[in-house]
Amino acid sequence: MPFEEQIVRDLELLKEKQRYRVLPDFGGGGRFIRVGGRQLLNLSSNDYLGIGADRELLAAWLAEQADAADSGSLSFTSSSSRLLTGSHPLYGELETALAREYGTEAALVFNSGYHANTGILPALSNRHDLILSDRLNHASIIDGIRIAEAEYRRYRHADLDHLEEQLESGAGRYRQVFIVTESVFSMDGDLIDLRRLVELKKRYRAMLIVDEAHGVGVYGDRGLGLCEALGVAGDVDILVGTFGKAFASTGAFAVMRGMFREYLVNTMRTLIFTTALPPIVLGWSLMAFRKQLGMRDERRHLLKLASMLRGELREAGFDVPGDSHIVPVLLGEDRKAVGMAAAMREAGFHALPVRPPTVPENSSRLRFSLRADLLAGDIDALADAMKRRGT
Repeated sequence: MPFEEQIVRDLELLKEKQRYRVLPDFGGGGRFIRVGGRQLLNLSSNDYLGIGADRELLAAWLAEQADAADSGSLSFTSSSSRLLTGSHPLYGELETALAREYGTEAALVFNSGYHANTGILPALSNRHDLILSDRLNHASIIDGIRIAEAEYRRYRHADLDHLEEQLESGAGRYRQVFIVTESVFSMDGDLIDLRRLVELKKRYRAMLIVDEAHGVGVYGDRGLGLCEALGVAGDVDILVGTFGKAFASTGAFAVMRGMFREYLVNTMRTLIFTTALPPIVLGWSLMAFRKQLGMRDERRHLLKLASMLRGELREAGFDVPGDSHIVPVLLGEDRKAVGMAAAMREAGFHALPVRPPTVPENSSRLRFSLRADLLAGDIDALADAMKRRGT
């Protein structure tokens, strides 16, 4: 079959399976979002603290930046990589603030979480190493593992006994063993047992890398993530976070020992061979990071809303795994998930269906991504709409 015909056929198969995707056109982006001319309650955003929707905060920050135009902080481009002329002084301010709050020697800022996860493991590991990865780790981690030269194995999701078996079988056979996991899993909304992971890491002298993309901003007294909340941040070798979710900006970061930062600057391809972030983005990220440190009430409110919704849906008979601010409702078949999303849209709620290959076969779901600017009444209305639709 000619290539073009194969492409057309594959697209038709995606449509038949209810897995065809289009890029939507949205308006707004706060508690409410406009979709197809309708205003819907926004339940698919990762702006967990509502910082990105705070127009007063944005206006005040832009006013401050206008006074600093001569410093170049208002620039919308860096025009080169960090190793050339792109490493604006705001990089240093942001990385210093991150390292200070996390109590680490160093921090490094990246263009995105995808850049971080596809660059760190390939830079640090070689063919004499072993990478052990949770089976449900994010696609960016999987892609980074595939790029790396190291041997890799996946352990069953959150099954740390299975991980220990892998560690035992690999003991003494590799230069270095790496364990990589998310802290809050974005599709199931569950939390990993970080204390046990740290115990295993120490026992087997492994290197532990934790992706806190969905943990930062939400967990910990200062919003530094689940590692902070559980008191293990100092035992994690590299902690990765993102600015693109609760911190309402773009880019990502990692905190680590100074020698690892130095090594990544010299070897990490996704850092070396890309144009640096614009100074205006760095300035906003620094402001947002500092602001969220004190948003304890918002964090408590967000997690309370999630507990309310999860409890009501489980009581109504829905299959709702996890225990975080991400509340998935497992529905199984693709068509059922798509149909439920359409029903919720008619009821005034914007919540997207998640289907394979993002999740395993026969585990399609509706995924509610909650925000701190939602109200208890919003949660009650959503639960009522789900109950009317039925399991």
